[in-house]
Amino acid sequence: MKNWILVLIFIISHLSLQAAKPFCILSGKITDNTHEPVSFATLSFNDAKHVTTADAEGKYEIKLEKGKYVGKASAVSYQTYEFNIDLSKDTVFDIVMQENTVLLKDVTVNGKTMGKQLEQGAFSVSAIEIAPNLNKMVTLNDLVDRTAGVKVRREGGAGSDFDLTINGMSGNSIRYFIDGVPLETKGTGLSLDNVPLNTVERVELYKGVVPSYLGADALGGAVNIVTRKKRQNFLDASYGIASFHTHSGDINAQYYIPGTAIVIQPTFSINYSKNDYMMKNVEVWSEEQDRYIWTNKRRFHDDYFSLFSQMEVGVNDVKWADRFFVGFSYNKLDKDIQTGAMQNKVYGKASRHSHSYNVSARYNKRFGSISTRLFLSHTWDHSETVDTAYRKYSWDGTWMPSSGNEMNNRARTIRVYKRPLTVVNAGADYELNEHHIFSLNYMLNRRGNDRYDEVDKSFEPSNDVVTKHILSFTYSQSFFNKRWQTSYFVKDYINDLSIKQTDDFTITGSDKIDRNKVKNYWGAGIGSRYSLCEPFAVKGSYEHSVRLPLSRELLGNGTTVYPNLALNPETSNNYNFGIFGTYYWSNANQISYEANGFIRHVQNYIRATVSEREGMMQYVNEPAIDIKGFDAEVSYIWNSELQITVNASWSDARDLKKYKTDGNLSATYKNRVPNRPWLFGNLDASYTFRDLIMKTDRLRISVEHQYIHWYYLNWEAFGAASTKARIPTQNITNLSLTYSWHTDRYNISFECSNLFDQLAYDNYMLQKPGRAFGAKFRIFIN
Repeated sequence: MKNWILVLIFIISHLSLQAAKPFCILSGKITDNTHEPVSFATLSFNDAKHVTTADAEGKYEIKLEKGKYVGKASAVSYQTYEFNIDLSKDTVFDIVMQENTVLLKDVTVNGKTMGKQLEQGAFSVSAIEIAPNLNKMVTLNDLVDRTAGVKVRREGGAGSDFDLTINGMSGNSIRYFIDGVPLETKGTGLSLDNVPLNTVERVELYKGVVPSYLGADALGGAVNIVTRKKRQNFLDASYGIASFHTHSGDINAQYYIPGTAIVIQPTFSINYSKNDYMMKNVEVWSEEQDRYIWTNKRRFHDDYFSLFSQMEVGVNDVKWADRFFVGFSYNKLDKDIQTGAMQNKVYGKASRHSHSYNVSARYNKRFGSISTRLFLSHTWDHSETVDTAYRKYSWDGTWMPSSGNEMNNRARTIRVYKRPLTVVNAGADYELNEHHIFSLNYMLNRRGNDRYDEVDKSFEPSNDVVTKHILSFTYSQSFFNKRWQTSYFVKDYINDLSIKQTDDFTITGSDKIDRNKVKNYWGAGIGSRYSLCEPFAVKGSYEHSVRLPLSRELLGNGTTVYPNLALNPETSNNYNFGIFGTYYWSNANQISYEANGFIRHVQNYIRATVSEREGMMQYVNEPAIDIKGFDAEVSYIWNSELQITVNASWSDARDLKKYKTDGNLSATYKNRVPNRPWLFGNLDASYTFRDLIMKTDRLRISVEHQYIHWYYLNWEAFGAASTKARIPTQNITNLSLTYSWHTDRYNISFECSNLFDQLAYDNYMLQKPGRAFGAKFRIFIN
């Protein structure tokens, strides 16, 4: 409390000093000679006594005392622009910079992308630039999975459910966003596996502490997908084909209507796969041998189809808005269900289908020193799970009649879920001066759950509602020419539940809950970074965070997840500390490094458990879990041709609840949390050949290797060591070759994943595909 009082005294005294001086606002936009914005250009005045940076749209604003100034605008690949200005009132001054066309043989200019600037901020975050991977037949999940401290575990092939872990926290502790708003607004069928790659500029991975503007109740981190926003007309189209009857196609375009400020942005994406890869060492009945044998069989009921289409129309830089867009999207997903949560449960008829419609509006406007933003969205989300076959299947496709359905041996069901979602995200930033910024943000997330069954008349329909309100306030400061940056924030989480369902109370806990409950929780934190020099900087952050259960955890998913209506929110104290830097030498060499340590003290940790008898999952609370660990990454670049990146991650998550509720000693006390990789690493290497056949072509060869140490499937305290199920150590190698010509207008790639056909397992020991080949053609017309 004393610290907050000191901060308030400092702010008030600073405000009083500012009020005594006559200031003017200098603002404008920095563009090149083609009217494209020059993103993140640096402006300095009077020999760098006053410095500011333009945003991604080239816009800048700085508060200066009245008087005469000598200014300089600089940016990578542009000639420095110098000017004189006499400020006597608020002034708008636009700048046009010229590209530097002089080729320098012995000088290398090192610029920083927005992603690199983000990584060098106060929070622990990694940024993945998508441009180097646009031509490859990969998904965002594939790219995220190669990041330090991050692990993606799939339940099968293309379109399968997955679990993402960031620094030891996983599952729904991680929140997903697209341009700062929840990804779920696009429909439950859209995920990191089928977001169109050619719409994405970068992916931001926040580890632990999440910035307030996202409005998230994330406990373990967040994934924010940032889409491309460069102001140019273009058409970007691609088609890929791969093993296991896999096909994907993406079209993304942008068109500015001549003579107007109106821009049209259509997007279309389609994915299909039979996922008929070989399952190795599965048990089937042999008529010839009159016994069960272990053999290899192909998956036979795992077709996956997804479609996503979107149209956004809006304007930029008009009098009443800096940016205003209206969007409409449609998402469809059809998925056969091959297994339960364990692969010894084989299905041959069950399937899941979903479709969703979304309408949204986004508005941004700057009023002097205040920047405002508003996002409104409503999604109509409809899904159904069909389980009407009274059959019991084996891996060879044969079946026997059963007394109940495939998934839980009960009555035939066509379970329908209508889950409308309304999201409001509003915020404002007030820039007192170049050193102090205040931000306020509000997020509303309201999810309905209207459920019924079309054939099982004994099923009790219900209409549940889960509503979250998240309010946050942030104060950010920057000193010593932005070498020292600190952010303080406080958050209020309000959970509003209206639960109507009462069936299966022995499983769901529906008889133990308050059906209409409103409760709030508080969180707060701080993040700070200090740069001693370019090769060395330190940063640290702390947050007391709260994570409210998702509808999937609380209400189930209608297929493989039971509801748990008695689930409590998670709380955690998160600590992060890191060092990073970049060193350049001999003009052509660059080495970057980053190392991070973290500690998580989690209460009411939400974890998925599996019933091996039914193959069904359910989320439960673990009273106390402690997680600690570190990750490190080193990257070397030579002459923009050779790039080598290696990273390693270790996390130790243990149960620290010593006694059970009956007072007896817990058998799992100090056990490592099961079904979770705790040691893994990646090695990526690529070399680019230029001007092979023509002056504008490039050939890039890439090799990727991933190592995952073995880990237990269940608590290590249970069962004899010789019979415990464990996911074995895995070494997976991928190889790709990409050729581009006519200045990246035409691109073609050939790839081989799991080159040595290793047996690969993932979430709950579910097998992933073996060796696969793929090819992709992409055309980009600017």
